[in-house]
Amino acid sequence: MDRLIQGYREFRARRWPAEHAHYAELAKGQSPQYLVISCCDSRVDPATIFGVRPGELFVLRNVAAIVPPYEEGGGYHGTSAAISFAVLALEVRYIVVLAHAECGGVKAALDRSLAEPLPFMSEWIGLLAPAVARCSHDRGNRQFAVEREAVRLSLERLMSFPFIAERVRADTLALHGARFGIADGCLEVLDHKAGEFRPVT
Repeated sequence: MDRLIQGYREFRARRWPAEHAHYAELAKGQSPQYLVISCCDSRVDPATIFGVRPGELFVLRNVAAIVPPYEEGGGYHGTSAAISFAVLALEVRYIVVLAHAECGGVKAALDRSLAEPLPFMSEWIGLLAPAVARCSHDRGNRQFAVEREAVRLSLERLMSFPFIAERVRADTLALHGARFGIADGCLEVLDHKAGEFRPVT
């Protein structure tokens, strides 16, 4: 905890004097334009990658940035609840599914034995099975291929949410996919027309 307290003190001493007026505005409410669905990996921070200020992104993080299929009924739907809040309450204009290189969740999807000792993990990682199957004949780096395919899969599942599909058709909501390279800092964005990831130059 000491490291976090020290960081807070530095924030108060260095950033707060310049940012307190911005935070005062944010205290009145939030109106982010972007929902970013990202992995909870500690090396991948959407706010840092996209260089944004507090209040610009509504960030949903889970293992491997997975969007589950749309479901109704009982159970705990934390990811779906956050998506519905962002779209219906905050009325975001963009949803970005952000994958990253060397994703541990994807590694576990490729080698299910990695998830077996961890409670809840096997079922969650199982949601990536269609992405793994689509890359079964990939001759390149299969890890990287599944990372990209998982983004496509999550975008497809987002369109299974009726309130998202309705807004996409009305052109009031746009869906995007991206992948961040930890080692090289390269951001790839999914070109919807070509169906390929293109590096941002």
